Amino acid sequence: MTPAPGLAEFRSRAEALAVALPALLAQAEHLAASVLPGVHGRRRSGAGDEFWQYRQATASDWGARIDWRRSARADVHFVRETEWQAAQAVTLWVDHSQAMGFSGHKSRPSKAARAQLLALALAVLLLKGGERVGLMPDLPARSGRAQLDPLAAHLCGAADAADYGSPPLAELPPHSQAVFLSDFLGAPEAVRQAVGQAADRGVRGVLLHVLDPAEEAFPYQGRSIFTSMAGGLRHETLRAADLQARYRARLAERKEMLASLARATGWQVLTHHTDQPPATALMGLWQLVDAGRGRI
Repeated sequence: MTPAPGLAEFRSRAEALAVALPALLAQAEHLAASVLPGVHGRRRSGAGDEFWQYRQATASDWGARIDWRRSARADVHFVRETEWQAAQAVTLWVDHSQAMGFSGHKSRPSKAARAQLLALALAVLLLKGGERVGLMPDLPARSGRAQLDPLAAHLCGAADAADYGSPPLAELPPHSQAVFLSDFLGAPEAVRQAVGQAADRGVRGVLLHVLDPAEEAFPYQGRSIFTSMAGGLRHETLRAADLQARYRARLAERKEMLASLARATGWQVLTHHTDQPPATALMGLWQLVDAGRGRI
């Protein structure tokens, strides 16, 4: 019996996902292991397992809180305080547009593949640190290793039909964090609205600008035909080199837009090229997100 076309397509997509998902998880965990950060708290006293400081006991401290070993070395009693470690919600958005499928050379991964890997590796680190991680638009932030499988499944999903992607307008948890991974070549206003709305709720975040080196250099010469990844846009020229200066100026404008948006909202911008080691970008993301955990 021949399966219906719709069922056959669904089964094909499911089989492709089944192959890609464990591979992505393995790569992400290997990448996360190369960073090996410790679990950092909020650098203030409170509930937690990590030692924070000794302080002199007061009349309100009961005897069980006194550290008698430390107190034996002084003429006063000391209380051992731990560092406050409250779970932080971090929401990721990974651009699934057609443009993210671009790679300027067969030796380099596509922008989408690199963004997916970095997003999942960052999630591995955050979940190991006790944080809650979610994925826009429809995977709420949760803690624990069990969250990795749905994260990987969503990241391995089919690409959007649109040429360029924009972060959705979603009500992120107040005073949480967000990380947007994209080439940000779509409509600037959509990015401004999404980041502005998040900032209004006290959300701090990072914009990871993922680009292929060819998109930076524009190395094209002579007769060239440029088409969008979705095929909706097409431009032919006999002198591609004449477009280089204007193209680079437009890209510089887009970068300045992101930088200006970050300055206005308290977010951070990190640029990553797909020919660079992913561990470098992951370390940068981790440091920015980890620094943001101390801000409320």
